Amino acid sequence: MVVKLGGSLYNHVPDIITSFTSAPVPLLIIPGGGKFADEVRNARLSDEESHWAAINAMDRYGRYIASCGLTTTTELRIPPRTMVLLPSRCLQEADPLPHSWDVTSDTISAWIAGKLGLDLLVVKSVDGIRVNNSLVPTLSHPIETDVVDPLFIPYVLENRIGVSIINGSIPDRITRFLKGETVPGTRIGTTF
Repeated sequence: MVVKLGGSLYNHVPDIITSFTSAPVPLLIIPGGGKFADEVRNARLSDEESHWAAINAMDRYGRYIASCGLTTTTELRIPPRTMVLLPSRCLQEADPLPHSWDVTSDTISAWIAGKLGLDLLVVKSVDGIRVNNSLVPTLSHPIETDVVDPLFIPYVLENRIGVSIINGSIPDRITRFLKGETVPGTRIGTTF
């Protein structure tokens, strides 16, 4: 399974890593950009420069995640054990996505999950996608939301990537989800 760990969860990483290491299957963790990507956004670089600087920010956050007890990899492959992918190298080699702020670590993690043929767990600081203040448990068509980047939902639907979005600020939810239990969140896709 591919797991995108949102940058907004920076302060929760040590607890979240405990959940990841107890998972029954190896996980490939994709770091968000978080405060490192915010620095890039505030620099007001060109789309091209911002794209690669934000991807390098993902590597920086990934190194922090790994410092809590995991190893890193730069190889795009199903890991033998839970590892953190530093994505800059494989993204520079493939360059698969548009260079704009419509593409963030959300869509990058979806691309990685699609390349590996794996489901994607998106761990954010919110329960999932909401419409009219109500949690949307399943989603099979594009909608506008600020929970994920604008390209994410159309991309995962078009590429038939099974996605779950859950709240990582409650680490027990991650543990329960990884054990196959139902937890609050949003599932995206036509098959789960």
